[in-house]
Amino acid sequence: MTIFTIDEVRKTFTNGEVKEEILKGINLSLKEGEVTALVGASGSGKSTLLTIAAGLQPASNGQIIFEGKNMTTMSAEQIRKVRANKFGFVFQFAHLVPFLTVEEQLMLMLDVSESTLSKQARIAEANTILQLVGMDHRKKAYPSSLSGGEKQRVAIARAMIHKPKVLFADEPTASLDSKRSKDIMILIRDLTKTLNITTLMVTHDEEMLSYADHIIKMSDGLILQNED
Repeated sequence: MTIFTIDEVRKTFTNGEVKEEILKGINLSLKEGEVTALVGASGSGKSTLLTIAAGLQPASNGQIIFEGKNMTTMSAEQIRKVRANKFGFVFQFAHLVPFLTVEEQLMLMLDVSESTLSKQARIAEANTILQLVGMDHRKKAYPSSLSGGEKQRVAIARAMIHKPKVLFADEPTASLDSKRSKDIMILIRDLTKTLNITTLMVTHDEEMLSYADHIIKMSDGLILQNED
């Protein structure tokens, strides 16, 4: 089922008297339980498209339809609530809070998403998602004692703890070696299927594309090719 629609989205930046159109009318539909990968050279517009879809910056024109609602007409507070409750984010670096344990990182995310779960229910949810990412044995560990791959696993668990509908992943394997990159992509793919979420990922690593259901090739703000 289609849960997310990007309709004729354009983005123009103005630098003095010079206007540059970064996105030139993008149309894209995202379905539940599928990983869609955005690929293209630096400056192709893929990261801009992801941040607009995620409500992190506005489009100049066009619409973002999520669960039947037009995000482009929402207030800043409405978009914040969608991001907090419905979206999960994984970036190139894990950005874990250094003074919080693995388990506490997840609890913080539940606070941000304004979860109504009891303390015991939160602990149970944390244990469940940490088991899914293979990090339940490190739940009392601090980030300083984790490897790069372990940190990304925790970041994925943190992004999933509140059961988001959409996961946005911006170069999630760029800081990892080949083996850890494959492990993280397998994890993202498997969680997308198991939890029936929608994943939109930006990557420059063509080896990671085999884990995607759809590959969107971009160049100069346009979609060149949409591959299944």
